[in-house]
Formats: sequence, C-alpha cells, structure tokens
Amino acid sequence: MINKLIDKIRKTNAPIVVGLDPMLNYVPKHIQDKAFAEYGETLEGAAEAIWQFNKGIVDATYDLIPAVKPQIAMYEQFGIPGLQAYKKTIDYCKSKDLVVIGDVKRGDIGSTSAAYAVGHLGKVQVGSKFYAGFDEDFATVNPYLGTDGVKPFVDVCKEENKGLFILVKTSNPSSGEFQDRIIDGRPLYEWVGEKVAQWGEDHMGNEYSYIGAVVGATYPEMGKVLRKIMPKTFILVPGYGAQGGKGADLVHFFNEDGLGAIVNSSRGIIAAYKQEKYASIGEQNYADASRKAVEDMAADISGALESR
Repeated sequence: MINKLIDKIRKTNAPIVVGLDPMLNYVPKHIQDKAFAEYGETLEGAAEAIWQFNKGIVDATYDLIPAVKPQIAMYEQFGIPGLQAYKKTIDYCKSKDLVVIGDVKRGDIGSTSAAYAVGHLGKVQVGSKFYAGFDEDFATVNPYLGTDGVKPFVDVCKEENKGLFILVKTSNPSSGEFQDRIIDGRPLYEWVGEKVAQWGEDHMGNEYSYIGAVVGATYPEMGKVLRKIMPKTFILVPGYGAQGGKGADLVHFFNEDGLGAIVNSSRGIIAAYKQEKYASIGEQNYADASRKAVEDMAADISGALESR
C-alpha cells in the first residue's frame, strides 16, 4: 500500500491527505436540515449529515489528492450510527481509489493489540469465513507500550500489505511534556523515531517502509532531525493550516527525491467555506471551497519544495 500511496502522490503532484474530521458545526445547514428531516435530531440524523458532508468533499477533491484520513473519534461521538458513517466514508473513498489512513491512534498489547489490528487492517474469522472490518489501508498507532503494542499491527500489515503511521512527535503544544524529555542525552522523540525506523526495516516497500511516522508540522527543526534518523520512513505531517504550519515549514520533512512525507489538513480544507478567503464561494458550495483549499495547499507545498 505504501507503493500505491507513492504512485498517487507522483500522479497528483500533491503530497496531501485530507483529514475527514467532521464536527457537526462544520456541516452546512442545508445538509443538516435534510438529514434531520429524514431521521430527526437523533444520532442517526447526525451520522447521515456527516456522511453526506464527507461525500460532497470527496466528490469535489478525489482527483486532486492521493489520500484521506478520517479521524474515528469524530464518528464515535455519534455512537453506532457514527461508526456506520465512518465505515461508509472509508468504503466510498476506496471506491474513488483513494488511500485511506484510519486515524485511530490505537495502543495496547498482546491479543488486544492484535484485535485492534485485525479490526482496522486485517480480516476476522467467523466460522469458516473471513471478513474485513473497517478495512483502512493504514492506521495510526501510539507506541507508548513499546514493541509489544506495535508488533501485532506489523504482523497484520505484512499479511495484508498495509501500513502504519506511528506517533513520534505530535503537533499539539503540550507534546513536549513527554516527547521532548531528555533520555540518555537525547529527546525521547528521537529514540522513538529510531525505533520506528528499525520496525520499518522489517516491512519495506519498493522505496519506503510500510511503517511510517507522525511528526507535526509545527516543529520543523525537529522534523529535520527526524528525517535523518528515519530516511526510509514516510512521515505523516499534521498541523498544516489551522494549527499554524505552512509550506515553508515542511521542506525538511521531505527527502531530496521530493518524497518521504504527506501533509494533512483537516478543518482547513473541510471547513474552508467558513474562512474569509473562501467565503465568497458560499455555504451551499462548501465542497467547491474545499477543492480550492486543496489547490492552494498543493501550490504552497510545491512552491516551497521547488525553492528549497
């Protein structure tokens, strides 16, 4: 799957992943009204609204981007109907040939970790048959429990030719409370990055490992260090746009081949119609605003990489 992701990045010339993280207040009123008219102001109505919202954005952007990243918590808050919307979103994105990164941030050990891995990336046995659960192409994983928590995911990834993005240095302001702590003379995130590179050596694609890393755009100097520590690791970079990251901050996340990173933007794209820059497009045409935001983001990143 890492090979497909790289092929699609080359084809689109847009190392961009759209974060499908829909809060209900992002969903335009006309979509909410239609969903509530059919299902009432219920969990089912909310789930229908976010599913239709997602579908509109995907229809408007799928030809410009290689991948999407639905964040499962935004769906879980609506209970079982929300998880059904999550699954419908995954299946629809895959029907458009997009790579799907399930932002699930799982982290446990043993059979629990294996069950998470099977549920999101593998197949579960039911009698004599096997079924894919959520069936994402990649999943995000928290490495806090060490190899015991990551190996079950890697084992399933090998079976299914799928991949991971492991949290190394996250974009949030308080990430340094733990991740920046000095351990034996080096910050913890460097030790984690080194381990991610080791795990990745055991599951390589043609050019890069199936085992990637998450490194926030808000810490470009740390990204520069981690890029050297993890030369064959694909880096998922959150924090672009709404969290303050911009194209010029991202150049160190990429290798000289122009690959090695994919940059996430969530509300900066899916709620673009709320921004002053795109307000003239209008709420009814929210998906067109999302498309324009993707085009602008791609130009920003491309320009930064060309001028480095």
